[in-house]
Amino acid sequence: MNKIPPRFSRRVVLRGGLAGLAAMMSPSLLASCSSEGGAPPPPATVGEPPFGGPPLDGPKLVSRIAEIGTLGDPDANGVKLPPGFSARIVAQTNKKPLESSDYIWHIAPDGGATFLLEDGGHVYVSNSEVPIAGGVGALRFDAAGKLVDAYPILSMTNINCAGGPTPWGTWLSCEEASRGRVFECDPRGEHEAIVRPALGIFKHEAAAIDRVKHHVYLTEDEGDGCFYRFVPDKLNRFGFSDLSSGKLQVAEVGMDGSVKWLDVPDPLFEGLTPTRKQVASATLFDGGEGIWFHQGIVYFSAKGEGRVYAYDTMTETLAVIYDAKEAENPILTGVDNITVSCCGDVLVAEDSGDMQIVAILPSGELLPLVQVMGHDKSEITGPAFDPSGTRLYFSSQRGDGSGGVTYEITGPFHAPA
Repeated sequence: MNKIPPRFSRRVVLRGGLAGLAAMMSPSLLASCSSEGGAPPPPATVGEPPFGGPPLDGPKLVSRIAEIGTLGDPDANGVKLPPGFSARIVAQTNKKPLESSDYIWHIAPDGGATFLLEDGGHVYVSNSEVPIAGGVGALRFDAAGKLVDAYPILSMTNINCAGGPTPWGTWLSCEEASRGRVFECDPRGEHEAIVRPALGIFKHEAAAIDRVKHHVYLTEDEGDGCFYRFVPDKLNRFGFSDLSSGKLQVAEVGMDGSVKWLDVPDPLFEGLTPTRKQVASATLFDGGEGIWFHQGIVYFSAKGEGRVYAYDTMTETLAVIYDAKEAENPILTGVDNITVSCCGDVLVAEDSGDMQIVAILPSGELLPLVQVMGHDKSEITGPAFDPSGTRLYFSSQRGDGSGGVTYEITGPFHAPA
């Protein structure tokens, strides 16, 4: 297996920033492309999935992240924020987020995402990264941002680390175990979650869906893990990936950054060979973590390498956009969960490090957005913007040692377009 992932020099980023890198890699990030082997398959006419729906259109936004100032002194919750921003705690491990609900917030909150609702409110979902008794919890907010409900949407699963939202409004929760699975969950809590074995059986970390080609990209948290792609056999009734069947593939990356996708022969790990070791020429990544799709680019991190990668889905090339081991003054270390703003700011959460969320701006500059003090043995998890772009949710997984803490940061991250 290829043990040295190829890379582009950081000078690519410094010379032209992420925007320049994207322009170099792809002729048009917004162009529509066909799936591998021709046009996308036709939508399924029945039954898959039993919940979710067509995407709801939130407000059109522009990013103001590049304008954000330096972090100030810690607030009453020990959170350092830029001027004009405020923080509140919305949930804590082993406590009720709402007195009107019996639901107790889970242990070890990890990956998360938000989902717009028809009434203008939204739901924030959060994984629980514990063995056997893991799952996913949800916090529902009304259109004014008031917390109005809290409830579980998945229970008694194994080490639910990260995952990813789908374009049809469901949450993919990934098990970070050697025989880990992916569960498709209903953020509203109205339907039972569905296991999706076609997405592979391995030590899953996170998932991201290409809305154009309908491929699902997956990371693997192993020291010799792979970068995966799922190609569905058909589309679901909402016109997106049907997750019930398809091909699981693994990336082989050339020294020039070109990527070939090779079929995994036993994606269900029914034989003796682990999924990641079934293709001898697969490129290995040390500790695959967060992943996010934005305008034709799949961003993902590899914590063991201290790198953030960008995969261009149109040119099928891979580049390194950040490398902590090469940085003269590494502001960002312990790269982990990822989310991306409306305009391409890549927000990376730190596992340990300085307990920060740091934005990699389209210019290539790094900008700390928030820092939690006094949680030295914890990690930042689950960053996700609400549909208005003015609220950022995340957790300190273990807090100050007494349990996980989930925060909401409010401020001018975005403005209406």
